[in-house]
Amino acid sequence: MNKTDIPLSLGALQQAYRDGSLSPLQMVEQVITAIGDDPHKAWIHRIDATSLRARAQALMDRGAEGLPLWGVPFAIKDNIDLAGVPTTAGCPAYAYIPEASAFVVQRLLDAGAIAIGKTNLDQFATGLNGTRSPYGACRNSFNPDYVSGGSSAGSAVSVALGHVSFSLGTDTAGSGRVPAGFNNLVGLKPSLGLLSTSGVVPACRSLDAVSIFALTADDAQQVFAVAHGYDAQDAYARPAQPHGHDFGRAVRPRLGVPRADQLQFLGDSGYAQCFEEARAHALALGAELVEIDFEPFFETARLLYEGPWVAERYQAIRAFIDAQPDAVFPVTREITLGGAKPLAADAFAAQYKLRALAQRCAVVWAYIDCMLLPTAPTIHRIDTMLAEPIARNSDFGVYTNFVNLLDYAAIAVPAGFRVDGLPFGITFVAPAHQDQPLLHLAQRWQQSLQGRAATLGATGHAAVTFTATKAVPYGQIQVAVCGAHLQGQPLNPQLTSRGARLVQRTTTAPEYRLYALPDGKRPGLVRVAESGAAIEVEVWELPGAQFGSFVDGIPAPLGIGRTLLADGTSVAGFICEPSGLDGARDITAFGGWRAYKAQA
Repeated sequence: MNKTDIPLSLGALQQAYRDGSLSPLQMVEQVITAIGDDPHKAWIHRIDATSLRARAQALMDRGAEGLPLWGVPFAIKDNIDLAGVPTTAGCPAYAYIPEASAFVVQRLLDAGAIAIGKTNLDQFATGLNGTRSPYGACRNSFNPDYVSGGSSAGSAVSVALGHVSFSLGTDTAGSGRVPAGFNNLVGLKPSLGLLSTSGVVPACRSLDAVSIFALTADDAQQVFAVAHGYDAQDAYARPAQPHGHDFGRAVRPRLGVPRADQLQFLGDSGYAQCFEEARAHALALGAELVEIDFEPFFETARLLYEGPWVAERYQAIRAFIDAQPDAVFPVTREITLGGAKPLAADAFAAQYKLRALAQRCAVVWAYIDCMLLPTAPTIHRIDTMLAEPIARNSDFGVYTNFVNLLDYAAIAVPAGFRVDGLPFGITFVAPAHQDQPLLHLAQRWQQSLQGRAATLGATGHAAVTFTATKAVPYGQIQVAVCGAHLQGQPLNPQLTSRGARLVQRTTTAPEYRLYALPDGKRPGLVRVAESGAAIEVEVWELPGAQFGSFVDGIPAPLGIGRTLLADGTSVAGFICEPSGLDGARDITAFGGWRAYKAQA
């Protein structure tokens, strides 16, 4: 396969630009050479070499300052608009030339990224396999006899082959995750509405999401931070909400896995073994694995194609397919025209069933942070797929189809290889707006696999240092407690009833003294200029919306100020008014409230 001679992960590329060993113009030349005659059928339209060189030169003349994606090459799934370039959605007769780029594409261009072209897809984003295209079946980057995954087939393969640093896809039923799993990539499927779908040819408009393919979770996060932004012109856009507890950085995240008797691998013992190894790796990371009943999620997944949502696919291209049905790829035509059959009453019945299933599914979030799932149960050869195009395509959506129906976020990450060298991937799934914790968990997962970099296979993905770019708000407030609010103490329920979680047990900096107040029920923590000591504290985090009521319940002489911790960080914490120390007992020598109470 063709590849550039340079690593295209964002960290490596940006470092090469900084040290002068590479320029955007040189990068463009290498990308043009790497794509060559495109034997994998990843591309539908490539920007001509003269225009690419002009874009690179313009960026060099302007300079990198203020452009976080300066000189970074990327690809665009050909159902997403790029100004002046045909959008085909995988159907030549449908093609049009947009005057403006899609909202999300324009944000990337404004950040200095270089669009290389438009990529191949399952026509009208209908499929999870990458073979349903008149431009040719897009081939797997590791073994061209196998499917690439779809519908965002070319977007994934273009990154896996080293043609670009990242790409945009779309994901309605798994199209931003299945191709990532089959090509050893990260595939971020953000919360619905966080990335604008303005300028995107819809598949199921109420369920569509723009997705990001990248070599690393850190790359995906950097791109997400740029691409994310509220688009008032997108009827399905919504502002990001605080994500809450950051389980991706928790010492012991709780990961839900399907019960052993519910796991489906369709006879693929290689994928089954890879998932067992992934479970073991999660345990090694410190995660707690919690078995969950997956049947309601399977039922939800079946709704997507067995229910009336296929009518939304029909509605998306209704005028075109009714006027030119023969212009549509045969299997795509069969599926889409099936959407003309359900009645409006069927749609309401399905919505009722979905709401009931959503309530059953929501139960799991009381005792897990996110799910750990196989991205797909197996992978098929292209000839096998073409022999049974609908049944074999359905195989790939077992663990993906339910996600958008339930308004969840997800990220697919590499997790090993079958013995024949084909990649296996896992997916982390969490409720909406928890994109940031998912990215952090994916970063942690990949970072832990760096020691296995030599076995990553033909794509040779580079290990990089992870950054901490945030695209969505945190929404949690950390507070240090030192007395009756400690875990196991009488007032701790004032925290836990508000959804607070214990972050760490630590001490203050050695600049405090601790006093037992006259009522004997509470301590007073006082920062002093000299003769201070380190005092035991716990740091809890609780939702910002709950913080006000918590503070309002704190009686005088206590209040909330700032507490300096042993590691030098400062968080909200209890303080005591000087007048409250009248008649108080200095208990600093005990080192903390628990030790004092044990001796009292």
